[in-house]
Amino acid sequence: MKAALRNHHARMQRVLNHIDRNLDGDLDLDALSGIAAYSKFHFHRQFTATFGLSVHRYIQLARMKRASFRLAYRDAQSVTDIAMDAGYEAPDAFARAFRQWSGQSPSSFRKSPDWEPWLAAFGPLDDARSKLMQKSFNPDDVTIRDVPATPVAIMEHRGDPATLGATIQRFIAWRKAAGLHPRTNPTFNVWHSERRPARPADYSVDLCVGTDQPIAANGDGIKAGEIPGGRCAVLRVDGNTHNLEPAALYLYREWLPASGEEARDFPIYCQRLSLFPEVPEHESVAELFLPLK
Repeated sequence: MKAALRNHHARMQRVLNHIDRNLDGDLDLDALSGIAAYSKFHFHRQFTATFGLSVHRYIQLARMKRASFRLAYRDAQSVTDIAMDAGYEAPDAFARAFRQWSGQSPSSFRKSPDWEPWLAAFGPLDDARSKLMQKSFNPDDVTIRDVPATPVAIMEHRGDPATLGATIQRFIAWRKAAGLHPRTNPTFNVWHSERRPARPADYSVDLCVGTDQPIAANGDGIKAGEIPGGRCAVLRVDGNTHNLEPAALYLYREWLPASGEEARDFPIYCQRLSLFPEVPEHESVAELFLPLK
């Protein structure tokens, strides 16, 4: 029974990966049922039963999520191009659909995104994806490295995680202006709180980019800092990297007590090796670092 269920999940995972890689293409039911190797007469119900969303709605949400990231974080791409990439032949049709999902027009969202309605609209997509992405870890997945100290520029986010998107948008704009591209300057997140603290106001994370250049006085709250060197337990996460909490809990709940190691006095942090929407969501990669004594 378990083997059959794993096989079903693997077939459905192939479908999600295919959708991720081909959001610009024609994702018709015949092609997707073929990817899953299920009859097209039953596949649509099997998909809905597995994910709680119809195939059509899942694809719509995936395209709109990518479009919203491009609007917020890629100011060089026009709204018309983003609309076409999302499968709309006319910008006005895209604008109507986008407003339905987010409550804002594309141009308004690009200028000043309201992330709370966005999170509510795209929560079902992340819930659907997480049904097959509950990755289990084992001790062999964890390596211990001596990590060199890394000078960084830091933008602090303090407060409700629902407003994190706006901080990320300011951070990306600043690093673009400073010429600190992700291909040449590494991206880090340093967590000072839980992912979902009891009081949202207590949420605390630093957005960091590796650089040893002086940080000029600025109105963006950017300051110079350092991720200290030392021994770290490192756990690589492939796909679904928007939520690294399961990986962090594995390190704290299972790996650390069994290892005989002790955590050092610096927060857990991650390096973003590849990011959505630059890569399909299932191809995003992050490494989680737990500092050790």
